[in-house]
Amino acid sequence: MIITVLLVDDQVLVRKGFGMIVNAQGDMCVAGEAGDGEQAVRLCAELRPDVVLMDVHLPGLDGIAATEQITAALPGVRVLALSMYDMDEYVVDMLRAGASGFLPKDISPEDLVESVRVVHRGESAVAPRLLTRLIGAFVRAGRPRGFGGHGAAGSAGAVGALSEREREVLLLIGRGLSNFEIARALLLAPSTVKNHVTNVFAKIGARDRAQAVITAYESGLITPGE
Repeated sequence: MIITVLLVDDQVLVRKGFGMIVNAQGDMCVAGEAGDGEQAVRLCAELRPDVVLMDVHLPGLDGIAATEQITAALPGVRVLALSMYDMDEYVVDMLRAGASGFLPKDISPEDLVESVRVVHRGESAVAPRLLTRLIGAFVRAGRPRGFGGHGAAGSAGAVGALSEREREVLLLIGRGLSNFEIARALLLAPSTVKNHVTNVFAKIGARDRAQAVITAYESGLITPGE
């Protein structure tokens, strides 16, 4: 199966560079290119790409707003955000908008294409150097709105609806464990963990692991520094 990728960046040379990397892979190809957010939204509706490589900083409609529109209208399209600036607020805002991952533009070609594959599988891809720091900074800042617009109180309420086992699973997701690692830690079958993860996502309204991690921190289930 070929993964179709839409490249969104206001710099032509950046798009061409990413395009060469994508087209060099046997399992993916470039479906199209966009130079701004409005064009990205329009092309997504026309081309229905599997993955969008989305620059955060775009003229006119920025990457955050474009991502929000794309993921709301086309839930099957996965957005992978890229930025020269790995500032915490940009990462959190992109994840809240529905992006499945966030990477710095200086990422290696190998890590870039693997991240495309990861988000295409329905998982999240956030550069390790960003995830823990951004969530810790976000929580310390006490920002009032959650990714679903319900804020910390709403996150706490959603977590309160989880069973004891589901809370354990969310706690371990928040600590960065994979399903396999959670299964080993809780002495459960991987298939059982997968079912628990699906239930957790449904109850807290999370689209993927990145948003689940944010909920774990917003609700106080995880505290910065753990």
